[in-house]
Amino acid sequence: MSPRYTRLVDSLPATVPFVGPETNERARGAVFDARLGANENGFGPSPRAIAAMSAASAGQWMYGDPENFDLKQTIAARMGVTPAHVIVGEGIDGLLGYLARLLIEQGDPVVTSDGAYPTFNYHIAGFGGVLHKVPYLGDHEDPTALIHRAREVNAKLIYLANPDNPMGSWHSASVIETMIAQVPDGSLLALDEAYIEFAPTGTAPSIDPDDPRVIRFRTFSKGYGMAGARVAYAIAAPGLIAAFDKVRNHFGMNRAAQIGALAALQDDAYLAQTVAKVARAHARLNAIAAENGLRALPSATNFVTIDCGKDGDFARKVLAGVVKRGVFIRMPFVAPHDRCIRVSAGPDAQLDAFAAALPLALAEARG
Repeated sequence: MSPRYTRLVDSLPATVPFVGPETNERARGAVFDARLGANENGFGPSPRAIAAMSAASAGQWMYGDPENFDLKQTIAARMGVTPAHVIVGEGIDGLLGYLARLLIEQGDPVVTSDGAYPTFNYHIAGFGGVLHKVPYLGDHEDPTALIHRAREVNAKLIYLANPDNPMGSWHSASVIETMIAQVPDGSLLALDEAYIEFAPTGTAPSIDPDDPRVIRFRTFSKGYGMAGARVAYAIAAPGLIAAFDKVRNHFGMNRAAQIGALAALQDDAYLAQTVAKVARAHARLNAIAAENGLRALPSATNFVTIDCGKDGDFARKVLAGVVKRGVFIRMPFVAPHDRCIRVSAGPDAQLDAFAAALPLALAEARG
């Protein structure tokens, strides 16, 4: 006796896009000394956000506002759009899931880069979409190749992250604007800007909010240090935004998280401090890599991708050696990028732990 699963669900493997650090801790029987693998913001949320969420705790007996009214109003004002252009959801992951549910039926073509964000792929597979992948161009996603493949397969959806995860690379605003102009009729570009707060000036493109060819995603998980609160938003033409109401979980947003995100948006000074701390952590990670004969790739994110100088098997040994020594890090999944490890920016004590573990892990990997 078992439930009668859909044919699609029966055909899918049990998949977890990312294995969490807690899973690793349970397996190793000890907590990590440093948590530098999940691109979390170890510098934490704004004190205003913490105070607002603490004050909201006693009101958690109430559901969150299903319209996210106050948060949408503030986001719209900051982004120069109307609230009708804004959808708030449970992290970019949650919003990508809703987008896939809106657009993708079994067999529908979707284009992404080979080795790009795997949770997007997970959602597409979950609704029966067919993924068409193009290689990176060096360490950058390739907008021209993505558009070309989208035309070839008549893609309903195209995914691009700018800045990119897992490589930390980025394209200028003009490159993304050119890409948007070339999106084929009937296709939609999902532009993931999760790391935009850390990117150089001139990275975020100018996009007409009424443009039906693109939906842009932003989050409170990275720059604002609120990954556990699960708050993100997307901006798109009002017709697409309204369609989310057909499929979203209207009570999916945590009430305290809504209140905390609103407070975080009102603390620009703290965000600027965080961006400066991440820049200093970049410099430290670059130095740690160089001290060990490795090369840190340029990064516009809150992590640094470090080229281990050999192949994926060697990098996996390095990663295992670092993790064994109590420092949680990750690495890209797909060759040739799996020659690298990826380390989140974090406080000095955590970077000290990584600096101590890396030379030992490298020596072990070299045999």
